[in-house]
Amino acid sequence: MSQETADEASRGAGSGRSARALDEVDRRILDELVRDGRTSVRTLAERIHISRTNAYARVERLLRDGVITGFRAQVAPEAAGLGTSAYIALTIEQNTWREVSAELAQVRYIEHAALLGGDHDVLALVRAPDNAALRDVVLGRVQGIPGVLSTRTWLVFEEFDGAGSPWA
Repeated sequence: MSQETADEASRGAGSGRSARALDEVDRRILDELVRDGRTSVRTLAERIHISRTNAYARVERLLRDGVITGFRAQVAPEAAGLGTSAYIALTIEQNTWREVSAELAQVRYIEHAALLGGDHDVLALVRAPDNAALRDVVLGRVQGIPGVLSTRTWLVFEEFDGAGSPWA
């Protein structure tokens, strides 16, 4: 094995190497698991028309390769007491994204944040119990993070899922 090949092998997933291409069976497995992460391997194999051994091996490989990063429950925010949702766009000082990201990750009620290219630098999804909690998140916590220059908030009136998984 050449030194270059050994270096690539030791770096592992997420190192800039190309991911293994997913075949049709992999995409069907992902589609089924996105629909219902609690699906048993037996049921998964039956739905996709492959053996249980093959289904188990493929799910294990998708986990090992980092394609599947975990399984979790989908929570209805309103039913869970988080009736106010909003997107907050942040403009931050240049070269502060690491510090700002670390601080945002600690803010209660921020469900997701993404670093962007465009008019704003960061977009965060907030799910809070009410407008007062949302106000505290935006004015008290987010705007107080060193490096945050400005914020812009959009209230979410209604949400819906898209057409479905791209894995089918």
